[in-house]
Amino acid sequence: MITLGYEMEQWIAGKRFIAGVDEAGRGPLAGPVVAAAVIFPDNIRIDGINDSKKLSAKKREGMFEVIKEKALSIGIGIIDHTVIDKVNILNATFRSMHTAIGNLSQVPEHLLIDGPHFAGANIPYTTIVDGDAKCFSIAAASIIAKVTRDRLMNEYDQQYPYYGFAKHKGYGTKEHLEAIKKHGPCEIHRRSFRMPTKLVMEND
Repeated sequence: MITLGYEMEQWIAGKRFIAGVDEAGRGPLAGPVVAAAVIFPDNIRIDGINDSKKLSAKKREGMFEVIKEKALSIGIGIIDHTVIDKVNILNATFRSMHTAIGNLSQVPEHLLIDGPHFAGANIPYTTIVDGDAKCFSIAAASIIAKVTRDRLMNEYDQQYPYYGFAKHKGYGTKEHLEAIKKHGPCEIHRRSFRMPTKLVMEND
């Protein structure tokens, strides 16, 4: 259940600027990993915020615009396939999160991070397993990250039309695997990723 409980705990402690942080794109075979950090005012109320994976593409797009309107600050971090291949996807994910935090116009006083691990920061933080399904700010960040990455993959679909990126966003679907087999990998495919032995759905 999505709540403001994690944020409320920090607000009660006297901290005002609390950033939820999440990423999109750890699992795909192609494209970047994208992270977002979102800070809301303490009187925030938005109906419909949820884990981005539980929302339709149309709903995510609508929520994306609402979040942009209501948030005090939004930061985005994009780490491309070349860096993923150099440092591995986990470290690339941490880099994208740090970049997103650094791109906030307001320095946060506490970070709420989706997942069990974080690379650390000079800002106090709390890691939350399945945070995008529990924490309001993290869920909002998941929507910003997902929509941002989906839009990038739609652009790549125009550049590399044989792979179906607009449909599967780089995940290892049957269509995608068949395209790789037929055409070989393109420039944005992650060379460090092994082809999966079974098909996967669009998910992180």
